[in-house]
Order: sequence, then C-alpha cells, then structure tokens
Amino acid sequence: MINGAYGVGKTSVAKELQKIINNSMIFDPEEVGYMLRNIISEDIAHPFERTDNFQDFELWKVLVVNVASLLKKTYNKNLIVPMTIFNKGYFEYIFTGFKEIDEKTYHFCLTANEETIHERLRKRGEMEGNWCFKQTRKCMDGFKDIYFEQFIDTDDVNINDIVKKIDQKVRSFH
Repeated sequence: MINGAYGVGKTSVAKELQKIINNSMIFDPEEVGYMLRNIISEDIAHPFERTDNFQDFELWKVLVVNVASLLKKTYNKNLIVPMTIFNKGYFEYIFTGFKEIDEKTYHFCLTANEETIHERLRKRGEMEGNWCFKQTRKCMDGFKDIYFEQFIDTDDVNINDIVKKIDQKVRSFH
C-alpha cells in the first residue's frame, strides 16, 4: 500500500515499483470509488454516504478488499495499491483485509510539505483550489498520526530514491 496526500506521488512511485517487483500489478481503489459514484445515485445513498468522498460509500472499503482478493486469486500477482486513505477506520478495515489476503502486506505513507504537494498537483494539471487541493490540509493532519507509519518524506527526494527506500524496507521485513 502506497498512501499519502493527493498529489504526493503515490501513482508515480507505484509505477516505478511495478518495474522492480516481479509478478506485480497496480490496483487503484479509486476505480472502485468511481464505479460506486456512477451506480449509487444520491436518492438511494444512505445519508452518511452523501459526501464529496466516495470512500464514504458503505460498499467502498468492502469492495476494495474483495476486488483485491479476487485479483490475487485470479491472477496471482503482487498488488501495488496507491491510495489516499487517512480515515483510521477505513484504513484499518482495508489493511486488515489485505493482510488476510497476503500476510506480506506492507504500508508506506509518502509525506511532503504543503507547498511541494500543491506544486505536484499543478504539474499533473489539477486546477488551483479544486477538490484535491482542498484535501491537502486534511490529509497532512491525518497523516501526522503514527498509526499510518512507515512514513517516507518525499520533499526534495527523487522518485528513484523513494522506490529504493521502499524496496530496502520490504526486503528488511523478510
């Protein structure tokens, strides 16, 4: 699991990790969220699901774990999962579910300062002040909690060094 604020570099790191992790594939849980957003209209959504975050759909975390399980069983690949998840309850559900699928599940939380994150968001074409920008402070505050460690600071660090650090940490766990 590659966690961190929107724009911190999770997907870029995941793509580079896929090049060095044998028999791997990227599974982006945002795709599950987009699907649910397209299926569940506001008139059928539960009141607590009527937010601007598809992670609040009751089925989101359940489907993320189920899809991961089916991908693992069907294709027998190592899953690389880039996602922003700072809600402890959602994180615990998904991380525990992933550990049940594969006990060798690891979590890394990429961090950076607000200026770096906003610059990266602009570079990827996000409009200043959009939803991703508005989530930055919430993410940064949530990720201060040691609950989300292994932290990897990405300020002024190139992507290859981040990937090497993750690779070294995973190897040290074995």
